[in-house]
Amino acid sequence: MPDSSAIGAFPVRPANLAPPAPVFPWPAPFTAAMFLSFDVDAESAWTGKDPAHAARLVTMSYGGFEARVGTPMLLELLRRLDLRATFFITGWTVEAHPAMAESILRAGHEIGHHGYHHLLPDPGAPHIAEELDRGFAVLKRRLGVVPQGYRAPSGEVCEELRAALVRRGIVYTSSFRDDVRPYRHVLADGTPGTVELPVTASYDDWLLGLTNRFSPRPIFPREHVLSIWKDELDETRDWGAMVTTVLHPQCSGRPMRLRLLREFLTYARSCRDLWIATGTEIAAHFLRHEAGAA
Repeated sequence: MPDSSAIGAFPVRPANLAPPAPVFPWPAPFTAAMFLSFDVDAESAWTGKDPAHAARLVTMSYGGFEARVGTPMLLELLRRLDLRATFFITGWTVEAHPAMAESILRAGHEIGHHGYHHLLPDPGAPHIAEELDRGFAVLKRRLGVVPQGYRAPSGEVCEELRAALVRRGIVYTSSFRDDVRPYRHVLADGTPGTVELPVTASYDDWLLGLTNRFSPRPIFPREHVLSIWKDELDETRDWGAMVTTVLHPQCSGRPMRLRLLREFLTYARSCRDLWIATGTEIAAHFLRHEAGAA
């Protein structure tokens, strides 16, 4: 049974104090948006969960697929479709696979911050500041990038992290699952936080397409995933809202998943009302309207 005194200490208020997202028009002629984004974790996806995985070489090979095959194939797909995306990369991955990271930047895509070791930023965790600062340092030193966007490892955020991101100049974040349009965070002390580009949970391919020795679920077939993704996109377009993808090269860079993604992105490109953009572009659009509404 949960500790009753701990339950009684829960604050009686929403976890997110920000009001619902304001409704601003998308850039003409578009009436809906897609934030096309990838999480590049490589082997840090596995060592972040358990450092002992570093000695389990086949386990590590699931992440190593990103640099060897997955990311190059995804970059070629994006080139053919003439799409620019945002790649959130852990600092460890940039140091371990510099050629892969440089190829993403060279192809014209945005680089975002995704921690350093992909460690879960739990409340009170001692590594939160170090994970941020080491990530910033590696992106600057290795790639010459000062990221504007941040996505939390394992998609988790605490108040200490939200405040630290503001202090370090992050413009936008993309981890929350509580809206269908961008909004401005409100920190616990009432001050403004980052712009949030909320994630669309059904576009996390880790939940639908990862198969490995630790996964309790089967890989979902193409027909199921494509149906989910198209239906989500079409209804979101009817709402005039935004979808956000969380795609991983070690999932969507594999042959069957790449074919699925190619079919879905080709469909998305055919939707003339849909603005497919990077995080920086969408956040800048939000900021222009926010300034005009102030």
